[in-house]
Amino acid sequence: MERTESTPDTTTAFNMPDWMQIQFADQKREFNKRPTKIGRRSLSRSISQSSTDSYSSDSSDDETSPRDKQQKNSKGSGDFCVKNIKQAEFGRREIEIAEQEMPALMALRKRAQGEKPLSGAKIVGCTHITAQTAVLIETLGALGAQCRWAACNIYSTLNEVAAALAESGFPVFSWKGESEDDFWWCIDRCVNVEGWQPNMILDDGGDLTHWIYKKYPNMFKKIKGIVEESVTGVHRLYQLSKAGKLCVPAMNVNDSVTKQKFDNLYCCRESILDGLKRTTDMMFGGKQVVVCGYGEVGKGCCAALKAMGSIVYVTEIDPICALQACMDGFRLVKLNEVIRQVDIVITCTGNKNVVTREHLDRMKNGCIVCNMGHSNTEIDVASLRTPELTWERVRSQVDHVIWPDGKRIVLLAEGRLLNLSCSTVPTFVLSITATTQALALIELYNAPEGRYKQDVYLLPKKMDEYVASLHLPTFDAHLTELSDEQAKYLGLNKNGPFKPNYYRY
Repeated sequence: MERTESTPDTTTAFNMPDWMQIQFADQKREFNKRPTKIGRRSLSRSISQSSTDSYSSDSSDDETSPRDKQQKNSKGSGDFCVKNIKQAEFGRREIEIAEQEMPALMALRKRAQGEKPLSGAKIVGCTHITAQTAVLIETLGALGAQCRWAACNIYSTLNEVAAALAESGFPVFSWKGESEDDFWWCIDRCVNVEGWQPNMILDDGGDLTHWIYKKYPNMFKKIKGIVEESVTGVHRLYQLSKAGKLCVPAMNVNDSVTKQKFDNLYCCRESILDGLKRTTDMMFGGKQVVVCGYGEVGKGCCAALKAMGSIVYVTEIDPICALQACMDGFRLVKLNEVIRQVDIVITCTGNKNVVTREHLDRMKNGCIVCNMGHSNTEIDVASLRTPELTWERVRSQVDHVIWPDGKRIVLLAEGRLLNLSCSTVPTFVLSITATTQALALIELYNAPEGRYKQDVYLLPKKMDEYVASLHLPTFDAHLTELSDEQAKYLGLNKNGPFKPNYYRY
């Protein structure tokens, strides 16, 4: 689909507030500080009990769905639904560890909490609920916002972190191993609240935005904007915009430089190996792998697997990405050409039915199949739920699907996002994304009327550069400064932005 991002004139539209004027030397000093059996099941065969266990939960507690429990935090509030509120202490420790690797978000919290640029904001969020997103949620709270939160993936929630947030007073509705019905129930509990209506949306995948459009369209009369961070969610927003149905401004965080070039690439480069190793204990050297899609996620996956000695093939529809894959030393193929011989199939396209039942039937015995895209649409898992195939749970998030002749494939996370479902992701790179999300929310919430219309926007370039600069002191990095003569020669402001909006990094 052809996209035309709307970008305001950043020379006049975006004025950096005082709390963003952080001196580089001050950042370094700041960042060097360190803070001291009954239950609802999906009709399509939901996960087994082992996949919903948290390390700190007891088995007796796992028998009951969180929806059927009456829990309260230490303050007496019951406005949440998590696996076990007693896990809050464990979750708090994980959040404190994450804070140490999220320097920019902590700096933003410290510098802006006096001004409270989100005072009056009522943010409803739907993201992965991990220690890293907990730091974001608590930062938004420190900046003045009221938040209600649900998970964007039924497998990625860390139960102890959700409990810690609930204990701190954040209405959180999420637990690991939700059914499809639970998933939408949790989103509805965040949105449908007597006496509280959101005026900002932070979404990851577009499910929250979709639910409000479907069930509560009148809410958009008071919503000032949407911030979306995933390929899937951004695609949905552009569809709404093209159809003339997008009724509020939306910020496309996924295509911001600080998200796409860091989270999508570097995060996946590390977490693909982590997810595969934790679930399968496999050796990568010499294995034949096909990676479907050579966007930033695909590039990260391919680089990691190549470095481990794997033989990597790539499938692509885009000739530019395809040429990049060839120039990076990967063989470009059609999936049908290698499906019989590969040991691992990884999807990361953002599309649907990339791996079909025909492909699955032709795979060799023991082939590992997984997805690194946001949604569970890339692998046709539904086609495997037929009487002639047998499903066998091996361990949490690992299933053998067995054909009548005894052939079996290894399906990870039932085709959902591998890294956040089966392992963890690097905290530092998520600090970059989370800071970008926070600034996008601040910009949309405080923008004067008329700056943003009912369209999809990219963040101002100056804001991308600001997020990047906040993370440099961690590496003891020293930026070169332009002289007045050099700045005049290039036609730039000495303080940026340093690249035009059309520049591709």
